[in-house]
Amino acid sequence: MSLAELFGVELPIIQAPMAGAQGSALAIAVSNAGGLGSLPCAMLSADVLRRELESIRAQTSRPYNVNFFCHTPPVYDAAREAAWRARLAPYYQEFGLAPGAIPPAPQRAAFDAATADLLSDFRPSVVSFHFGLPTLDLLTRVRSWGAKIISSATTIDEAIWLESHGIDAIIVQGAEAGGHRGMFLSSDLTTQVGVFALLTQVRSAVNVPVIAAGGIATAEGVARALALGAVGAQIGTAYLLCPEATTSPVHRAALKSEAAQHTALTNVFSGRPARGIMNRLMREVGPISDLAPAFPLASGAIGPLRAAAEKLGSGDFSPLWAGQDTTGCREVPAAQRTRELAGA
Repeated sequence: MSLAELFGVELPIIQAPMAGAQGSALAIAVSNAGGLGSLPCAMLSADVLRRELESIRAQTSRPYNVNFFCHTPPVYDAAREAAWRARLAPYYQEFGLAPGAIPPAPQRAAFDAATADLLSDFRPSVVSFHFGLPTLDLLTRVRSWGAKIISSATTIDEAIWLESHGIDAIIVQGAEAGGHRGMFLSSDLTTQVGVFALLTQVRSAVNVPVIAAGGIATAEGVARALALGAVGAQIGTAYLLCPEATTSPVHRAALKSEAAQHTALTNVFSGRPARGIMNRLMREVGPISDLAPAFPLASGAIGPLRAAAEKLGSGDFSPLWAGQDTTGCREVPAAQRTRELAGA
């Protein structure tokens, strides 16, 4: 089966959903170019999500993907939050910030019935999930309008689990991928392996189509994934410099600098492991810190530091998400980048 047969697209390219670095404009451009554009929805309110979906519906008739998180919301731990803020206290002092005036991080809602109700008005062709899957009743709702369901696996066990829950395709997320790891059966980072090694193993373990993701930034990389049995490649980092992306100025500058050659997995920005360009906070506090509160609570204490540093043109306290290969980042329209990645 090809990606065209699976999703009704022309090219074997899925644009990875990148919360904080894109909105509907990037998804529309990729879908109109023949790939599968994706809208990251985990950080959107219901009103904003509806507006974004209306924008997509008005500007493309092609298939598109909407992406949601399936994490279990954490219980607030006052002692852990206090310890985290104490670790960050020298930085608050450096920027003249009052720790007591910094509000807690807002929760990020996981996929729920209200969201399913909203989506039913739009009936997107593909719905993808990160950190596992929602409950069976919610999956049944999504399937009721004919949507394909996909989710990320970072290990063979996760891939087998997803297949057992009736998924239509599996995104094989290699360790090279930028942004948050889709881990959901284990938090052990030693289980995370490269995309092509994982792709080969998962292909032998499941019968559903697989999609390669992680460090793929060129047409040659896409071709290799297809040669190893993937039906397509999910690509994010290579789109971050496109004009349709909302990538921040400091993030764009980092992607174009030598600093982009050094990425690492870190939990200091959100509380879950995610790959980004190494910066000051990652070097001095992490990159992995036992003090960071559970996802997404770690972000609250970081937010004011990020804002203060970015006002000065610095990304020292910003999550500069990027995969291990940033050489594919180009300041060209997303439609052109999509065709290039597909070798078209």
